[in-house]
Amino acid sequence: MRWGMVVNLSKCVRCYACIAACRIEHFLPMGVSWPRLVALETGIERPTVSNYSVRCNHCKNAPCVSVCPTGATFQRNDGIIMIDQNKCVGCRYCVIACPYQNRTFVSKDKDRGFFPGRIQTDFEKAGKKRYPHQVGTTEKCNFCVERIDEGTKQGLTPGKDRDATPACVNTCPARALTFGNLDDPDSEISKLIRENEGFQLHPEYDTDPSIYFIDRGIGSNQALRKSEDTRQESIATGGSK
Repeated sequence: MRWGMVVNLSKCVRCYACIAACRIEHFLPMGVSWPRLVALETGIERPTVSNYSVRCNHCKNAPCVSVCPTGATFQRNDGIIMIDQNKCVGCRYCVIACPYQNRTFVSKDKDRGFFPGRIQTDFEKAGKKRYPHQVGTTEKCNFCVERIDEGTKQGLTPGKDRDATPACVNTCPARALTFGNLDDPDSEISKLIRENEGFQLHPEYDTDPSIYFIDRGIGSNQALRKSEDTRQESIATGGSK
């Protein structure tokens, strides 16, 4: 079993609901954001700006795991990359090693509170108890592992049952995010990848991310190939096309 996610870029409306949901679910400090929206310009003949909803890719061949000197960053049997903050010494090797820049170091500047120097909000007080963030350690998306573990104990299926599914997936109003088991060829996520030519970011890194993207021609590898083919054809015909 290997948990993964599909992001349908043609459905994403850039509403930031996934980012808000993650912040609420994990009581994230003001300067910390696990998922992000990144704008990328793709295409050759006709450049197009695509907005990618990105987060930790939970790579199968994760460089962050191999460089961690204390074993704080580790991979579970279901493919989820975790961080044991009690073992993290704040060396930030994993931050440097992550080729996708999807890790955050929690410094004092990033955990000053919503109103620095003033009283803490009820949200912050609840977060200190339910989901404490340790200054001097690294953090990232964990696929809402607490929901997955608690849900599966109750016989729920992540990706199908809300109580066992990541908060960002549940919250997305456009249903642009799909979660499921990549190792199951009959799962919804596997079908989406297979039927829509899902692609991973930067396959040249050879990390085998657990997050795939679908864009229906917005700026995919297929679109890039078509654009390049058109350019080469134009060159071959003396620019007549």
